[in-house]
Amino acid sequence: MIFPAELFSQPTVIFTTEPVPMEELIRKSFPVKGMSCASCAVSVENILNRQEGVKQAAANYAMNAVWVMYNPEVTDPAVFHAALRKGGYDLDSEVAPAADREKARMEELKSLKMNTVWAAILAFPVMMISMFGMGIPFSGWIMLLLSTPVTFWLGRRFFINAFRLLKGFHVNMDTLVALSTGIAWAFSLFNLLAGKLLPETGQHHLLYFEASSVIIVFILFGRYLEERAKAGTTSAIRDLMQLQPDEAAIVDQDGRERRVPSAWIGVDDQVRIKPGERIPVDGVVLTGISSVDESSMTGESLPREIRSGDQVYAGTLNQKGSFVFSARKVGAETRLSRMVEAVKTAMENKPPLQKRVDKIASVFVPAVLVISLLAFALWLIFGGVSALPLAIRSMVSVLIIACPCALGLATPTAVMVGIGRGAAGGILIRDAAGLEKCARIDTLVFDKTGTITYGKPEVTGMEWLEESDRLKSILHGMELLSEHPLAEPVVKELLSAGNQPVMPGQFQAVPGKGITANYSGLPYAVGNEAMMQSAGADWDTSPIGSSTPRKEQETILWFAESGRIRAIISLSDRVKPTSGPAIEKLKQAGIEVHLLTGDHEGVARGVAEQSGITFYKANCLPGDKAAYITALKEKGRTVGMVGDGINDSEALALADVGMAMGSGSEISMDVSDMTLVTSDLSVIPTAIRLSKLTVRTIRQNLFWAFVYNVIAIPLAAGLLYPVWGFMLNPMIAGAAMALSSVSVVSNSLRLKYMRLG
Repeated sequence: MIFPAELFSQPTVIFTTEPVPMEELIRKSFPVKGMSCASCAVSVENILNRQEGVKQAAANYAMNAVWVMYNPEVTDPAVFHAALRKGGYDLDSEVAPAADREKARMEELKSLKMNTVWAAILAFPVMMISMFGMGIPFSGWIMLLLSTPVTFWLGRRFFINAFRLLKGFHVNMDTLVALSTGIAWAFSLFNLLAGKLLPETGQHHLLYFEASSVIIVFILFGRYLEERAKAGTTSAIRDLMQLQPDEAAIVDQDGRERRVPSAWIGVDDQVRIKPGERIPVDGVVLTGISSVDESSMTGESLPREIRSGDQVYAGTLNQKGSFVFSARKVGAETRLSRMVEAVKTAMENKPPLQKRVDKIASVFVPAVLVISLLAFALWLIFGGVSALPLAIRSMVSVLIIACPCALGLATPTAVMVGIGRGAAGGILIRDAAGLEKCARIDTLVFDKTGTITYGKPEVTGMEWLEESDRLKSILHGMELLSEHPLAEPVVKELLSAGNQPVMPGQFQAVPGKGITANYSGLPYAVGNEAMMQSAGADWDTSPIGSSTPRKEQETILWFAESGRIRAIISLSDRVKPTSGPAIEKLKQAGIEVHLLTGDHEGVARGVAEQSGITFYKANCLPGDKAAYITALKEKGRTVGMVGDGINDSEALALADVGMAMGSGSEISMDVSDMTLVTSDLSVIPTAIRLSKLTVRTIRQNLFWAFVYNVIAIPLAAGLLYPVWGFMLNPMIAGAAMALSSVSVVSNSLRLKYMRLG
């Protein structure tokens, strides 16, 4: 099962006045520094989308990254880097290796942890003095001495980022933090130096050193927890990347082994795998017999037996035997690398719900600044003798408690955990929009061959009207050229009889019907009844025609020479034991299940009865499947389509959610929203359940993020003070802001442990 590169690329739809050739566009992801909230992600997107040659850019705050689709003949990453630096952000034009990115992340976590610890050590006595020790000598000066390094050294990142963004005329969460703590500290310093200017309130009531320092502590602690939690949402990528071993044993031409880094392995290199070792690259077994555990990638619990000629894949675990294989796919071409890229791409994309949230986030920080100034002005006018301290306190509290971070994290963290959970279970989700749509599926349409059945039919009978080695050789050659699943068992049957193929000319595959070819000037055709009708076969004069008795679930192929039927081939394909239980789960979930197949009525009815499907349609050509999907959608259904063949591609593309079997054709996987790595259909109810849980988590996150801000901002502005005399302490506001982001990410991480069965 080889995954095509197209499967893991972002589908592109471009609207321009002049068509841009698709091959000119590059889609690349870059890490971004300086994003501290959802409004930052929107600013990064806006800056890059304004650059000439950029077709689309989308930033992901949870991953601290942005992907850009651009024309390399018009622009390049250096332009993006310069534009973002001018706007107050920083972009790495070259993506660092995974190990370096992980090291940088750990260093950032370590820095946040140390800053938080030292800030807490220095801020604690400031808070104690503010609460219990304002009467001791030089209390104000002690608070100044301890709070200054907390605010401007340990919390310097907020001021540096805010100033950098201000140069580019942007504001974000760091702007709010810098303004609130800076104003609190500066106002306190002013009153400490000139306290007698405001004798009516008493100096100690106007010192907010404890607010500026404790707020820094809470926000640093919140950032630390947030970064740790965000790292947990991308654990699926790290787990997949860690499946590849660091080194492997290459066998030289003289038979000697040498250990080399896995990255050094090239195509056609021979690699020896011993018991307990992981396979470093994709390849084909040359010698040896073993069993390989593929559960880490496919979810299949039973190991797969391999021998000479079988394919093996990077990241899978060899068990008891030892074998040598020839490398076929290395580096970024291995199935493991493509899976990693697919998961990363899906995590970077945004569902439609997030795009609406981004519009709110883009105006959130400016709106908070306006509200804080308005609160300051109103309290200054109507606050009476305590007007100034109330005005300062309300302004600082509003600036601190507002949290665009929670809004920005609500969707991407849930999407990242959901997609990662799917990847671990053999469900590759192409993008976040597909994940969101999957939750709404109410009708699921299955192709038969390779989905409900094994897709490995066996020849149950081969009856010849005119038996000759010449005809068998021509049939053998035609089926060798065919890519249809029914061709392989016919080839095996002819090989087992000792037949040798001859290669005909003018070969042509006719989707939904069969194949045609020409040999020694005579036309030949193999296929179903529709193929025979196209070939002009004479059913009335042939003793082997459409009236031939057949078993209920057998598929019949006819072989014709110059319009005369020469042979009839009977095949049958077994239903997978997991198909029935999976379909029953879907029906219990309220999903209507349909079956479409190109086989005749008897096969369709028999498979439908075995698997518990009520609605089915036989003799379907590719166009018929597409029309069936369209008809369901016109009835207002949200339709999912499951298939694996080229003939399913149109239906997969038309469905609201296309699900391709990973063992199927490259085209079917390319047009689908999901690829099911494992052949077990039980992953389909799991995928739908996962989608529903993910969307539910997103909505929970957004609800609480919005409710938090709707309640917290008026509370911080002093809405309850005239009634109950309650004014929110800026320190409490800082703690609430920090915890709001952590709670959203923690709620998303619950997806890792929810039952999907």
